[in-house]
Amino acid sequence: MNTSLRIAIVGAGPGGLTLARILYRHGVNASVFERERSPLERPQGGTLDLHAESGQLALQRAGLEDAFKRIARYEDQGSRLMDQHGRLLFEAPNPDAGDRPEVDRTALRQALLDSLPPDCVSWGASVTGVRSTGDERWTLHQGALTHGPFDLVVGADGAWSKIRPLLSTYQPQYSGLTFIEFGIDDADRQHPHLAALVGRGTLQVAGEARAIIVQRNANAHLRGYAIFRVPSDWGADHLSLPALKAQFHGWHPQVLALFDAANETLLARPIHALPVGHRWSHRQGLTLIGDAAHLMSPFGGEGVNAAMLDAAELAQHLLETPDCSSAVQAYENHMFERVIPAAQGSAEAAAIQLSHDSLALSLAHLHHHLTPQ
Repeated sequence: MNTSLRIAIVGAGPGGLTLARILYRHGVNASVFERERSPLERPQGGTLDLHAESGQLALQRAGLEDAFKRIARYEDQGSRLMDQHGRLLFEAPNPDAGDRPEVDRTALRQALLDSLPPDCVSWGASVTGVRSTGDERWTLHQGALTHGPFDLVVGADGAWSKIRPLLSTYQPQYSGLTFIEFGIDDADRQHPHLAALVGRGTLQVAGEARAIIVQRNANAHLRGYAIFRVPSDWGADHLSLPALKAQFHGWHPQVLALFDAANETLLARPIHALPVGHRWSHRQGLTLIGDAAHLMSPFGGEGVNAAMLDAAELAQHLLETPDCSSAVQAYENHMFERVIPAAQGSAEAAAIQLSHDSLALSLAHLHHHLTPQ
């Protein structure tokens, strides 16, 4: 690889930062542009399970195995499934030998940031345009500011990527599912009954075309998602705890107690996805990773893992192939095929959510994947 190549990464999520870190580890300084003004400007979302063959592999290539072990929660890999009447249908206590430990998004992002030079990320840099220079290079525009030119611009900027339209006409489509996120603080001390209800991992409660998923996060925080099949703008009118609780009228009191204990911060998250098999024609100097390339529903937990593996594979091609365009094209050709099974599984899982037999299907899935064979 020509280490003098100028590379811009738009988006400082796990995928973009993993790419920047692997390149930096091998002597290549990429510039990361992030629209958020600081790492903690907004909540980063819930806990992630990093898979050995993808997310953890990417961190190994980034030289961050020890940093990951310091923030990974191997003790929080358990699963529980209940119905709306409070009946426990399935329980898999935390598997000691599990290879998909949980890690908070904020902690993962900070570990990646700590491994990069302080000036690697430009915060508050909202990209408003990308323009060709006419010589197969690109400039990034931030209002009146111009950055570049760059030999390669990598769109790691998520579902509503500003880079994707330069490569693809597709836009994410609403899945029909909306999550309303809520949180319970200091659960072990303030709400021990709810901490026990959730257990060391994830609790799912399903019934009557609604569902609740609650995950244990670090620092005794419980992060929950109330799930509905509704129009995409429905959530904005139901961002209050009384309105949310009313949607579960008649459910078991110990389940409803989750809403009584929640703090006042509620977020509506309509779930979107790109078509399975989304791809584009190669265009010199541009590419996409992560949600910008293959946005999926969260069912299956593949999104962040796929993004980080994208970063690791793109970095490897760039480092091993002298020609930048050939390296990017090799990455794209492999990535397009690699993500199809995960995207297909995610789409099918979203399609059956809140269906008439979703509880039975969830139970069968847990038995298949979490019961020792």
